[in-house]
Amino acid sequence: MPKINTALALSLATLATGFLLGACENADNTSTTVDSNQGLKIGSLLPTTGDLAAIGQQMSGSVPLLVETVNACEGVNGQPVTLVEVDDQTDPRAGAAGMTKLATLDKVAGVVGSFASSVSTAAVSVAVPNQVMMVSPGSTSPVFTEKAQKGDFKGFWARTAPPDTYQALALAQLANQKGFKRVSTVVINNDYGVGFEKAFVETFEKLGGTVINKDQPVRYDPKAQTFDTEAAAAFAGKPDAVIAVLYAETGSLLLKTAYQQGLTEGVQIMLTDGVKSPTFPDQVGKGTDGRFLLAGAVGTVPGSDGKALADFNKLWQEKKGNPPGEYAPQAWDAAALLVLAAQAAQENTGVGISNKIREVANEPGTEVTDVCEGLKLLREGQEINYQGASGNVDVDANGDVVGVYDVWTVEADGKIQVIDKVNPTPQ
Repeated sequence: MPKINTALALSLATLATGFLLGACENADNTSTTVDSNQGLKIGSLLPTTGDLAAIGQQMSGSVPLLVETVNACEGVNGQPVTLVEVDDQTDPRAGAAGMTKLATLDKVAGVVGSFASSVSTAAVSVAVPNQVMMVSPGSTSPVFTEKAQKGDFKGFWARTAPPDTYQALALAQLANQKGFKRVSTVVINNDYGVGFEKAFVETFEKLGGTVINKDQPVRYDPKAQTFDTEAAAAFAGKPDAVIAVLYAETGSLLLKTAYQQGLTEGVQIMLTDGVKSPTFPDQVGKGTDGRFLLAGAVGTVPGSDGKALADFNKLWQEKKGNPPGEYAPQAWDAAALLVLAAQAAQENTGVGISNKIREVANEPGTEVTDVCEGLKLLREGQEINYQGASGNVDVDANGDVVGVYDVWTVEADGKIQVIDKVNPTPQ
């Protein structure tokens, strides 16, 4: 399972762009770019470096573990599955180059990735014309739903984490439950941050709250190095809470700046999935009293409550000796859907996977939580309804799933603890 850094892929981008013009592009999904007589080849496009590395490194182990499990139970369509791993560096240019390499040089049928919505936006523009099925375990921007509704993806896009329209609902409802009436927002200026911000503002206002900087939103440059202006603007006007939609590397600097300027006194910090990693409180740092600056902050993150979760956790613990990290179940399920759909299609192509992925994920069919059991039933010609580790992964026409959300907080010792769950209710 070779792991390729996108530094190499970047150097190949210009060459591979020429291949794009020759790649098959057919709206009725009848032609292919992969020889279906070969074994199934899939890729992963996840961030092991860059702004989301702390989370990406936790989830990147799921795909090879899934492939290892599948190959131990006869593989797919009678042959072993091959995996090519690419680091997208949490960078859209690197993501596009990595997907170009996977699609045109490696000729994969499907890809697990990416994580950052901005990277997936770049990568999916390469995947679709090359008829590569892309399943993201964590790109949660609502923009993907809108594009899918317009037919932009032609069926070659899905995700196993729910869109931020739902997480924004969950966070707005959590803020309302805590009695906050006046809040402000600060978000990373990309598809993830801006999409989340818009959905949160709409929901919070419906609940009777006020977003005091609605007309002058604070959106920070993901490549910025200092955040004095953004921190001051986000905390201006003494809000009850600041809704911070961040990535860990840059977000930690922004929050540290706010604490150092004394802006956080009496203000609740509310966070999201982009920073929920064990290292984030350390990145923000401690005060002169030795107390973690982030202590008391709360946030939301897509939870995992699937029927396969216990078995997945047990397998991960046995193989790796520690519990799985954030989004590891979603990454496992993304890879599972790719292999199950290929088996259902009886061909190792992106077109075949695209045509069958909703069939194996939804009713009707025998419910299965074990990927090997699902493959066995499909070989016998039966229909299945895969129940994943992250959830039931019922993939709709737009490639979306609905999930539950964990509520988490940072304890005084800097440890992150899940303290509740919230099921978003549309307003």
